[in-house]
Amino acid sequence: MNGAPAGGWRQSAVLRSFLATPAVMAAAAVWCALVLGALLADLIAPHNPFDLAALELAHMRLPPVWMEGGLATYLLGTDAQGRDMLSALLYGARISLVVGVVSVALSVLIGVSLGLLAGYLGGRIDGLIMRLCDVMLSFPAILVALLVAGLGRAVFPNASQGAALFVVVMSISLTGWVQYARTVRGCTLVEREREYVMAARILGASSMGIMLRHVLPNVLGPVLVLATIQLATAILTEATLSFLGVGVPVTSPSLGTLIRVGNDYLFSGEWWIALFPGAMLVLIALSVNLLGDWLRDVLNPRLR
Repeated sequence: MNGAPAGGWRQSAVLRSFLATPAVMAAAAVWCALVLGALLADLIAPHNPFDLAALELAHMRLPPVWMEGGLATYLLGTDAQGRDMLSALLYGARISLVVGVVSVALSVLIGVSLGLLAGYLGGRIDGLIMRLCDVMLSFPAILVALLVAGLGRAVFPNASQGAALFVVVMSISLTGWVQYARTVRGCTLVEREREYVMAARILGASSMGIMLRHVLPNVLGPVLVLATIQLATAILTEATLSFLGVGVPVTSPSLGTLIRVGNDYLFSGEWWIALFPGAMLVLIALSVNLLGDWLRDVLNPRLR
């Protein structure tokens, strides 16, 4: 019987669903624009917010569309350190995206590995890993992140920006892996009873080989959807930690740091310092959540 392959049909169905949903198309466009702006910040940003020598104290808290010499020098104004808000937003989005992507990737690596072991091997290993998940779920994620980030800053008070970002990533990943482990475990419990797994056992394949070559590819669908949705949560967690003062260094133009600084001047009339970073954070989280919800519905038509 002639016909298109199942993979090609599925891809065309995903494309049709994407083109038939204007909200998802708009979210994808916003997400691509934000990612490109963050990646190309070195090229398109009018100023370098990390260049402290170029900061002018006389340019602190200038309003948006500040005119100088007949030209709009600062389209979005400046912050309390005299940094151009547009440049700070581009570099701040890069920091938030890097922390979010790396922390989610680390959570996926840990959660998928432990979930595969728990679901396939079972027994005491399954019980131990699941009890560990129960313990981690008993603590609020933001509380654990605050504790780890606070301890990291106490142990390394003069840490560089890279070290500070590593501490933030670890604090977010420490609790983020639990959902992946539980999801992969449930899928693995189903997959290990399938015929292809039994056939691999009969042929003498090792447990590790079966998990990596046969079971893992069949449990990555839910992991992909969960990772897409959790990316927004990781970015918001980083912004929350920075807002509370235990995230990235104060000199780094993180979105959470900019919102915290702008909050001090919000009632003094300098509204743009907090408004623009907050709007950027909302756009990032909203676009990722919309794409994640759409991807979940496409991969699981029963949820429609």
